[in-house]
Amino acid sequence: MLEIRAVNACYGKIQALWDVCLEVREAEIIALVGSNGAGKTTLLHIISGMLHPVSGSVTFLGRQIDNLPPHSIVELGISHVPEGGRVFPDMTARENLEMGAYPSRAWKHRVKTIEQVYQIFPRLKEREKQLARTLSGGEHQMLAIGRALMSKPKLCLFDEPSYGLAPLLVAEIFRTIQSLRDQGITVLLIEQNVRHTLEIADRAYVLENGRVCMEGDCAELLQSDHVKKAYLGL
Repeated sequence: MLEIRAVNACYGKIQALWDVCLEVREAEIIALVGSNGAGKTTLLHIISGMLHPVSGSVTFLGRQIDNLPPHSIVELGISHVPEGGRVFPDMTARENLEMGAYPSRAWKHRVKTIEQVYQIFPRLKEREKQLARTLSGGEHQMLAIGRALMSKPKLCLFDEPSYGLAPLLVAEIFRTIQSLRDQGITVLLIEQNVRHTLEIADRAYVLENGRVCMEGDCAELLQSDHVKKAYLGL
């Protein structure tokens, strides 16, 4: 579904990614593991068109997308849930969801899709007329995920979806991500809760200093001495 080949990325004169290669297959959860500053968020920005690579390529469903603007990438079927949610604070919860139905193929189904989002997150139904800025942190994250689903994505990018949430809400977010895979939506996940991430993901890539240093099946990576020491505190 997604192929990243030898991608290099820079912020001005500072290089953030070095020859990164990555593959995502349909209906997988792929984890990106790494410390802060490793280049994980930069890679998601490359995929979603917010940053263009200096060299290398990004191909989605056979089409090269690394020079496309973000709205065109959303149209093709990629949605992005950024760190912190970043909802529209002065719009209601329902208006935020409707903003997610921007692609023409999604707009005509928006009423049905909103009801599907409400089934996943009943609390958003209760809060649909509230301004987003009045919602709790957990509700913000639910709203950001719901808004991403409104575009009818084939691939959903998650950047730290559990950040700042209480443990019960974290468990709910992870269950939601697993359910998306069960519905056929492919997931690329960045998450600081490395153990929980590797337990629900199919495969993972470990980024260190802008380079992929390890990749493989999550069950195998959980047994890796390097992963245990660097990311699991063992």
